[in-house]
Amino acid sequence: MELKLVPLEIPEGGNLILGQSHFIKTVEDIYEAIVNTVPQMKFGVAFNEASGPCLTRAEGNDEALQALAIRNASAVGAGHTFVVAMTNGYPINILGRIKDVPEVCSIFCATANAVQVVVAESEQGRGVLGVIDGECPKGVEGAEDVEKRRGFLRMIGYKR
Repeated sequence: MELKLVPLEIPEGGNLILGQSHFIKTVEDIYEAIVNTVPQMKFGVAFNEASGPCLTRAEGNDEALQALAIRNASAVGAGHTFVVAMTNGYPINILGRIKDVPEVCSIFCATANAVQVVVAESEQGRGVLGVIDGECPKGVEGAEDVEKRRGFLRMIGYKR
């Protein structure tokens, strides 16, 4: 077995979600979950089949984001993984709905940070062991940091 680090491309001003699923209808169901929750969101979703023709399946409402999702899913190369590349919305807006999609097994990350996927490769194929999402902590927040965090969440409308 060989371990690899696969960097993912983050859309400019956007986010991505990396997850694992188990069925070919994943791309259509995730597409529906997103457009029914945040209709103005621009996105692409790609899913790697793990059997049969083993194709990367894709859907989306933005060609560039769909192409980005395909590039990321292909780079990971692990069966039953999916990537959502998005702008005009945030993962927090759609994660609950994606988790409710019956074939979704898990979410590895939802981020706008630089992210690397830890992939194990064997003679059978590839699997995702986890992700390295962003940087290491540089300390513990103090009183001023708490106020900044609280102010930011209220400024963007997530808290009152």
